[in-house]
Amino acid sequence: MNRRDFLRLMALGAFSIVVPAELLPAGGTPGKRWAMTIDLRACSNGCTDCIEACHRIHNVPDIPDGNRRIRWIWTSPFEALFPEQPDYRRDLKGRSVMALCNHCENPPCVPVCPVKATFKRDDGIVMMDYHRCIGCRYCMAACPYGARSFNWQDPRPFIHAIDKDYPTRTKGVVEKCSFCEERLAKNLIPACVEACKEKGLAFGDLNEERSQVRLLLASRQAMQRKAHLGTKPKVFYLL
Repeated sequence: MNRRDFLRLMALGAFSIVVPAELLPAGGTPGKRWAMTIDLRACSNGCTDCIEACHRIHNVPDIPDGNRRIRWIWTSPFEALFPEQPDYRRDLKGRSVMALCNHCENPPCVPVCPVKATFKRDDGIVMMDYHRCIGCRYCMAACPYGARSFNWQDPRPFIHAIDKDYPTRTKGVVEKCSFCEERLAKNLIPACVEACKEKGLAFGDLNEERSQVRLLLASRQAMQRKAHLGTKPKVFYLL
């Protein structure tokens, strides 16, 4: 680069406009309020089809070190996910239950992010901007559901087959479930819902009166993880 080009570049930089993060559009589908139901009766104990489908298309690495693992969807014993449940749910004790980001109506992870790398879209999906993330992990500390993972190392060597249709992440970045927002943009349902052979997962718009999730919530008893915290999760567990 010669001196003239260098000075021109510096002049352009001096007059660049930086848009404050709070003014950036949230995006999403206006008027929608996406939610998921998990049918505890239908989900097959020990089945991992939903996890495999999600992790495969989103390039989630398979890191052997349990302290550094990355997970978008996982399973835990019922009593670990719902420690506040009384003894009348003994029938579910020990059962493996699917867990993921709850895409809360009041997400505690959003206001603590100093660079707005995590934000809630207009349709309620809580997103991660991997390029904006600085790896401070405040969002991880604020999330009461353990739904976020941090890349302590380059995750790409641990991806069995990279799907070029979805971006890979880098060292020092937080990641999590996105409700398959890239599939919703193509009018497709989330990969985990599509992969469930038992039809134990349902996804839809809470604002739509005849949506599957609305009908299920109207006809079945449901609960949310740590509802007492006031986060208003968008993942409902059907009993």
